[in-house]
Amino acid sequence: MPAKDWLPGSVRAAAIERKLKAGEALFRQGGKTVGLCEVIEGSVRLARVDRAGNEVVLHVAGAGDTIAEASLFSPAYHCDAIASTDAVVRIYPKQVMVDAFARDPKAAQAFTAMLARQVMTLRARIEQRNIRSARERLRHYLALNAGADGRTVTLRGTLKDLAAELGLTHEALYRTLAALERAGKIKRVMGKIVLAKVRGI
Repeated sequence: MPAKDWLPGSVRAAAIERKLKAGEALFRQGGKTVGLCEVIEGSVRLARVDRAGNEVVLHVAGAGDTIAEASLFSPAYHCDAIASTDAVVRIYPKQVMVDAFARDPKAAQAFTAMLARQVMTLRARIEQRNIRSARERLRHYLALNAGADGRTVTLRGTLKDLAAELGLTHEALYRTLAALERAGKIKRVMGKIVLAKVRGI
């Protein structure tokens, strides 16, 4: 559910929009938090850099997704947020949100419900990471992320972003996608993966 659907008017009125170019940082790990962010257009990946200097993607957020929820209760960001594509992000100031939640229990409850849905999504992603086969891991992802038609998965970033989110090398993801496409199990179109009508991939 987009934040605008449940945030109080006072919070929406205080929002600031920021345009990002692909590769530009919205915020960096350790930086001072300013508030909850909602992706309006494009995609933004949340990532950390490991000791070897490699980027580890935690999540790729697309239009309608919120990020940095923990920033409302923390002085510093816990990861980087980098635009995977050109993007527009709406920032809801931290103190305005916290004050609104104190005055409006329904808004606080809606925020809590959103966090609960995110916990369920996170559990599914942990389950996904425990699947050893690249094909089965991808199958799990596609099944969970298919749209209303039950077949179309809209990618939120690049295939490289998807590979990182799945915990696969991009070569392994490309090979798996190519094999599934050759077998007629999926079809790739601009920014989307469409599952075959027959059950199972």
